[in-house]
Amino acid sequence: MQTLDRPVRQSVSLPPGIAHRVKSLAKSSRKSANRILVELIESGLEAREQEKTRFLELADHLVHARDPEEQRRLKEELARMTFGD
Repeated sequence: MQTLDRPVRQSVSLPPGIAHRVKSLAKSSRKSANRILVELIESGLEAREQEKTRFLELADHLVHARDPEEQRRLKEELARMTFGD
């Protein structure tokens, strides 16, 4: 039996500033606020996956790096990704 992916209704409270920005985006792109929220969430999830992939690539480079200067640079970049600037 085939199952259909049905949308799941979620309730979320947005801070007023973000709600205003979402409404502005919706109006300017002629989409619903709901569609804008879905697109923003999808973009955020994709960005998170890309960040994870980049982190793992850097960690792999660090494991194989022989040059102390390259190791230092990779460690700093991993620290920035983890803890910010």
